[in-house]
Amino acid sequence: MRKLLIFIGVVATPALTGCSTVSDPTPDPLPNTGLIYRPIIQQGNVVGQEQINELLPGMSKRQVKFLLGTPMLSDVFHADRWDYVYTIGRGSTPSEIERVTVHFENDRLVRITGDLRPQPLDERAAPEQEILVSVPDYVPERQSLWRRALIALGLKPADG
Repeated sequence: MRKLLIFIGVVATPALTGCSTVSDPTPDPLPNTGLIYRPIIQQGNVVGQEQINELLPGMSKRQVKFLLGTPMLSDVFHADRWDYVYTIGRGSTPSEIERVTVHFENDRLVRITGDLRPQPLDERAAPEQEILVSVPDYVPERQSLWRRALIALGLKPADG
């Protein structure tokens, strides 16, 4: 009996460790059922095409920081390079990743690399015009119930 148990242990050990190195062939069904809440997570700087279009060569670091915000990554070894990274996704898997890197020389903007680049002037969308709506002053058409009661009791004149 003891020899049988030793034999089973010796055979089972490589078989079980061999299974741990194989990738999981069956997907986990629990996340697909909707029982686990996976929030939408946004991380980083949201940098839009309009902001990138406003960047001009020769801008100072302060001006770029005003337009784009504080960079997500500032490399200690490359002080003249700022990285703006934006990710959005459900749970821990990002579905969209955008990267924009601005390069400086002598504290002036030299070039922009990444997913968004400045568009030529003829391809840019026209800025949206503000719509001004004039709203007339409120003129009450009826008197309130309280005011009508005071008028009916003769405590307040009807015209004022």
